[in-house]
Amino acid sequence: MELFTPDFGLIFWMFVAFGVLFLVLWRLAWPVILKSVDERADLIDKGVEYAQSAKAQLENANREAQSYIEEARHREADILREADKMRTQIIEEARVAAQGEAQKVMDAAKVQIAQQQKQAEEQFRNQVSDFALQIADKVVRGQMADPRQQAKLVDSLLTEIEHKN
Repeated sequence: MELFTPDFGLIFWMFVAFGVLFLVLWRLAWPVILKSVDERADLIDKGVEYAQSAKAQLENANREAQSYIEEARHREADILREADKMRTQIIEEARVAAQGEAQKVMDAAKVQIAQQQKQAEEQFRNQVSDFALQIADKVVRGQMADPRQQAKLVDSLLTEIEHKN
């Protein structure tokens, strides 16, 4: 039974050793432990604050990025609308220019056709008048051979001249 029941002296020295150890730890180790725990708590608090600040900055950066993306989308849409307007305007200008050029070509062709038509008419008149003169020359030669025909021709010409005046 002595094993299970310690002696009073043993218990006393155990309490004394415990008290001395407690005092040494309380004076020397406990302040260092509390200081390191406080520093660790401060470090954790600073880490939490930093994490919250980083989270707020990240959220702010995300909002700014979204606003930049939206602004870029609006600018892109504006640029596309402007490009479409410019494309339509360029096509319209090209169409108007092509119509104007086609009208110029048509007008030039009409003028050229009119000139060629006048030249053809003039050439036709010249040929007809040459033929008429040739025919008249042959007819007049045939009629001038006879003196009675000559007198008759002169009388008819004089009569025509009198009627015109």
